[in-house]
Amino acid sequence: MLTASLGGYIGALLKRLKSKKTYVSIAILLPFFLGPIENKIGRPQQTYRAYNYIDINASPETIWNLVTRVSHISKEEDSGWLNSFLGFPRPVEAELDKTAVGGYRKAIFTNGLVFHETVTAYEHQKKMTFSIQANPYEIPSTTLDEHVVVGGKFFNVKDGTYELEQLSDNTYRLHLYSHFTLKTTFNFYASVWAKWIMQDIQQNILRIEKQRAESKTS
Repeated sequence: MLTASLGGYIGALLKRLKSKKTYVSIAILLPFFLGPIENKIGRPQQTYRAYNYIDINASPETIWNLVTRVSHISKEEDSGWLNSFLGFPRPVEAELDKTAVGGYRKAIFTNGLVFHETVTAYEHQKKMTFSIQANPYEIPSTTLDEHVVVGGKFFNVKDGTYELEQLSDNTYRLHLYSHFTLKTTFNFYASVWAKWIMQDIQQNILRIEKQRAESKTS
C-alpha cells in the first residue's frame, strides 16, 4: 500500500521532469529497495471487538431458545448485504448440545465453513459466552481467500457473547459481540473491513432471531 501510493506520486512527478530516463529508472528500482523495509515491519497481532444489538418484542424464553440453537436459515431470511456482496459464506444453522458451561455449539456456514464453539460462561436467559475455533484444514481452499481464512495466518475469531437485557415488560435488547485478531502489516486498514464484515454477520443473525421471536409471539 505504501509503495503503491508513493509510486503514484512519483509517476505524477515524473511527468514534470526533463531527465525522464534517469528518474524512470529510479522509479522502476524503487520497489526493490522499499520491499525489504515492509517485510522488516513485521505483522503485529492485535485484538478488536465487533458489537451489535437489536430490540425484540417477545418473551425472554422465546428469544433465548432462538439464541442457543439457530435452526436452518433460508436464503430468503438472510439479509447480510455486505457478506453477500463480497461472496462470503452465509450462516446456515447453529447446534448446541447443552445449555451450560462446557456445552458444544457447532455453527455451520455455506461452502464448508464451520465454527467449533465451546460455552465458557452461561447465565440462563441472560448471558452466554463461547470460545470459537475454526480449523483451517477443514475449510475448502475455494471458500475464502488466504488473508481472511478464519484461524489462518492473518485473521482469527476468538469468542462471541450474547447478552439479554430487559427494557420493558415485553421488550428485550439482545446484545451480540465478538473478539477477533489480525496479524498483518496493515492492521489499521484491515481492521476497518474486518469489523464491518463481523458486524454484518452479527446483525444478520440478530435480525433473523428478532423476526423469528416476534413471529412466534404474534
